[in-house]
Amino acid sequence: MRAAVECAGGEPVTALVRYQCALLVRGHRWLAPAVLYAAILAIGIRGGEPALDSLGFAAAALTPSAAWLVRICVGAEPDAARACTVAARGAARTHLAALLAALAGALTLALAGTGAVLAVSDPRSSDHEVRLDVLPTAAAGLTAAVSCALLGVAVGALANRPVLRGPARSVPATLIGALAVLVAGVSPANAAVTGLVTGSRHGTVDLPLGPLALAAAVTAAAAAAACAVSGRRG
Repeated sequence: MRAAVECAGGEPVTALVRYQCALLVRGHRWLAPAVLYAAILAIGIRGGEPALDSLGFAAAALTPSAAWLVRICVGAEPDAARACTVAARGAARTHLAALLAALAGALTLALAGTGAVLAVSDPRSSDHEVRLDVLPTAAAGLTAAVSCALLGVAVGALANRPVLRGPARSVPATLIGALAVLVAGVSPANAAVTGLVTGSRHGTVDLPLGPLALAAAVTAAAAAAACAVSGRRG
């Protein structure tokens, strides 16, 4: 409660984001989605595999973890503390801060996962015949991972409180939504991952900037919608 009162006296959003990040880190609730992400990478990626293929897999694996981080952040505050911050800064800003804290966690996982995959992968094409430059490969992998992280946050924003209340609806919606943004042909996450896999087959590296821009726009719209609902429901 005291932390909520103190953060309410700072800047409208930045202090709230710091507060939400502190809740996420100090409560150790980030461990579960981080362990899930690490486990998927450990199971699905082997040393010496083509880098772009492995980076595509790592980017896709980030989507459910990012959605899970949103679920954790929007429900991390005790009711009394949330009532305090909402009264001081408004429900919409409080909810936006939780979403930004989840995004910060997802981007941290994206950076760590990309680095880990590059450390064990072979920077060559799928047939191991064409050697790829490491820096462009890393940039492409990180861009795809950020795109998937953004889409995961968008799913989490629309599938959890205040849009959907109660685990009976929000948990299945989060899981189905995370899967849908990976398999749907029109999804920026699908486009980013597919671009990496295609580049691996052809021995080329292309930055998936288009999917990244579209993912950012979709996530901004989802966050705006969730914050608007939060503002109405209080």
